Amino acid sequence: MRLLITGGAGFVGSNLVRVVLREVPNADVRVIDDFSTGLERNLAGIEAEIVRGSILDDWALTRAMAGRDAVVHLAALPSVPRSVADPVSSHAANATGTVNVLEAARRADVSHVVVASSSSVYGANPALPKNELTWTRPLSPYAASKLATEAYALAYQASYGLPTLAFRFFNIYGPGQRHDHAYAAVIPRFVHAVLTGEPVVVHGDGLQTRDFTYVETVCQVLLDAVTRSVCHDQPVNLAFGTRTDLRTVLAELEQITGRRIDPEFLPPRSGDVRHSQAENTCLRQLFPDVANTPVADGLRATVEWFQEWLSGPESRAARHLSTVQRAGERPYRVTTTQ
Repeated sequence: MRLLITGGAGFVGSNLVRVVLREVPNADVRVIDDFSTGLERNLAGIEAEIVRGSILDDWALTRAMAGRDAVVHLAALPSVPRSVADPVSSHAANATGTVNVLEAARRADVSHVVVASSSSVYGANPALPKNELTWTRPLSPYAASKLATEAYALAYQASYGLPTLAFRFFNIYGPGQRHDHAYAAVIPRFVHAVLTGEPVVVHGDGLQTRDFTYVETVCQVLLDAVTRSVCHDQPVNLAFGTRTDLRTVLAELEQITGRRIDPEFLPPRSGDVRHSQAENTCLRQLFPDVANTPVADGLRATVEWFQEWLSGPESRAARHLSTVQRAGERPYRVTTTQ
C-alpha cells in the first residue's frame, strides 16, 4: 500500500498513520501537512515521509501525490466558530483544497480517494437520525465548505471515473486531540479542564446531543476503505446512531475521574446545531465488520491519555496515543517544500 494522507499531522491523520503502520506490513505512508493546525509531535517516532506544504500549493501537492495508490484526504481548517470568524480561509482550505487534491490525484493516476466531510452539512434539517439521502442545509461556512468537499469528490467520480468515497464524520474524539486552541472540540476541552481544575465551560444548556465517534474506530474504517478500495455514489455517515448530550458526557467524566464538575454555562455559539445523530445503515452495509466503541470506554481511554500527557512535557511525544500500539521507533523522513 502506497498511501498519501493529507493533513496527516492532525488529530485523525496522525492516528490513521499509526493504525496503518501497525496493521499493514511494509506500508509506504506519506503525509502532506503545512502544520497550521497539526503538530509535528503527533508524528514523533514513526516511519512516514512528510511533505511539509499546503494542499493549496500545487508543487507541494504534486510532489506528495507522486507514486501513490490511494489518498485519504483529511486536510482542512476545522471548526464552525473558526469559519464564522474567517469564512474565506475555510472555503480556500476545505473547498478549493479538495479540488486541488482531486486534480492532483487524477493527474497522478491514483486509484482511490477517500475524503472527509462532516455531519454539519445537515445543518437546519431537524430529522433524527440523519440519513444521507435527506436534504442538507448548512448553518455555517465550515458546513458549506464540507458539503462542497463531498460534492466535488462524487462529481469527480461521475465525471472522470476517479473512484471516491466521501465520509461524513460525526464528532470524533479520543487520544491525541488538541484542547489548547480557541476552536478545540468539546471533549478534549472538558477532559483537560477537569484534570487541571480549570473551569468547565458549556456553550448552551448542555442538553444538545452529538453522535460521538471514537477515533480508533474511525481509523479502522478508513483503513478498511482504502484496503478494499470501497466506493459509493453517495456520502456515507461514519457514526453509529448514538445520541449523547453534554451533561451525560460530564457525568461520565465525574465517574471516571472521581472529581466533581460544576460547569459554567455560556450562550450557544453561532452556527452550532442543536442535535446530531447518524443513520448508519449504509455504513453497516459497506463495512459489516466495524464495531462501535461505547462512549464510556472511549472517554476512559481519552482521560488516561490526557493523564499520561499531563504527567510531564518530556514524555508527551513518546506517550502519544498510548492506547494505540506504536508502529516503530525510527524517525520520520521530512521533505521540505518552499
